[in-house]
Amino acid sequence: MIRETQTTLTDAWSWWLLMINTNDFTFVLTVTATVLLVISLVTIIFTKSNKFSPPLPPGPKSLPLVGNLLSLDPDLHTYFARLGKTYGPILTLWLGHKVGIVINSPGLAREVLKDQDTSFANRDVPAAAYEAFYGGNDIVWTPHGPKWRMLRRVCLTEMLSKSALDSFYDLRRKEIRQTMGYIYRRVGSPVDIGEQMFLTLMNIVTSMMWGGTVKGDDRAGLGAEFRLVVHEITELLATPNISDFYPGLARFDLQGIRKKTKVLTKKFDDIFETAIKQRHEMDAKEGGKAFLQFLLKLKDNQDAKMPFTMTDLKAMLMDMVTGGTDTTSNTVEFALAEMMNKPQIIQKVQEELEIVVGENNIVEESHLPKLPYLYAVMKEILRLHPVVPLLVPHCPSDTCVVGGYTVPEGSRVFINVWSIHRDPSIWNKPLEFIPERFLDGKRDQSGKDFDYLPFGSGRRTCVGIAMAENMFLFSLASLLHSFDWKLPQGQKLDLTEKFGIVMKKAVPLVLIPSPRLSNPELYQ
Repeated sequence: MIRETQTTLTDAWSWWLLMINTNDFTFVLTVTATVLLVISLVTIIFTKSNKFSPPLPPGPKSLPLVGNLLSLDPDLHTYFARLGKTYGPILTLWLGHKVGIVINSPGLAREVLKDQDTSFANRDVPAAAYEAFYGGNDIVWTPHGPKWRMLRRVCLTEMLSKSALDSFYDLRRKEIRQTMGYIYRRVGSPVDIGEQMFLTLMNIVTSMMWGGTVKGDDRAGLGAEFRLVVHEITELLATPNISDFYPGLARFDLQGIRKKTKVLTKKFDDIFETAIKQRHEMDAKEGGKAFLQFLLKLKDNQDAKMPFTMTDLKAMLMDMVTGGTDTTSNTVEFALAEMMNKPQIIQKVQEELEIVVGENNIVEESHLPKLPYLYAVMKEILRLHPVVPLLVPHCPSDTCVVGGYTVPEGSRVFINVWSIHRDPSIWNKPLEFIPERFLDGKRDQSGKDFDYLPFGSGRRTCVGIAMAENMFLFSLASLLHSFDWKLPQGQKLDLTEKFGIVMKKAVPLVLIPSPRLSNPELYQ
């Protein structure tokens, strides 16, 4: 009843909102609050007559209509952690008409992601995600149900299974060696680590998907362009958007976020269309084993119980391009930055590599299981700088009770793994980069230990864990075995984080390489 009344009143004021022509979030929010005052009165009346039992979690005081939106800190992960110290491990924020629930403790994360996993298995799809992922028809945003299970099965059995990944080893090896060769030609000159790792991952993902790579003189330019587009899309996904907080205003796109996302997505859509056209024109044998060939066959299978459409296909390609590139490249960049800050850790990794790989050899994936210290480095960097610091928000399909408090149906639930990973009651010296804490093997990243959730847990845990771990270890091992690194003269190391749905370094890591391998042919 409240929702219907609010929608009706919102529509009555739409003529005024259409007069607004600004991208300023604060200004638009202020105008919205003014013209929707009537809705505030209606909400207060209905709230008083329908008290929650048990109550909502505690939280900071909110203003009529805008709630807590005006007080949000852009660095949500640290802001939520600070609020947790005041209001407890579960708290409420009013995001316009949307209830936001923040969880900062492993015990309550367990309640959401394990004990009541089915109820919290859906997503609250923001407008930017709806536009970027073809109506939210991808594995990340699709509602829990038959279609999501079909998409997950396709990913896990056909695209990201061990046998599927093994079949593309030669491709990954080739791309890693090309990157080492490119860096070798840049010896003595500054190299943007994140940019080069992104391009390497982009080449690997697109080669696995449809066989396309960026080579030669186009490497630096197109790599930077692709990376910028992915960065802008992920930033829009994390931008506070009035369309998400006031559903009645969504059609106006007051901040232009859907429009901006559509323009960015079109760049990848054109690439997808070209790849699909080329695959259609190829003979089956000529098509090789690229995943796109399999997806096209799946689309054409009209006997399937759950149809797989062209929209589903493109959404899955977008998942792979965005989820398989920026995330891992950012993690490698953070890892090398933290290690540059502690040279003794680099020395330990290089000594381990010399024993396992040798001085006159190159890193192969077969070496990776024999590198326990490097594996501990990976675990520690995922603790200190989790890829998705708040996970992808969950959305309960019915009203639940968590920690003795009501979590309303349709609310947006944030699991602050960044805060959990830095909790001093759980971790010794939580702000320090100490890989040795993981050498005992007691914690893994599968989501079973709620003190440590770099990839989430439960039904919606990340499906690409195996590939992400493999590419991180292979990339970092190759960088440290092939080269020594130093900062450009006069520059200081900056470890500042930049918040987003995907965590980034605020300042790109630029280092100067020098070769470690005595035989130049090993760089070819």
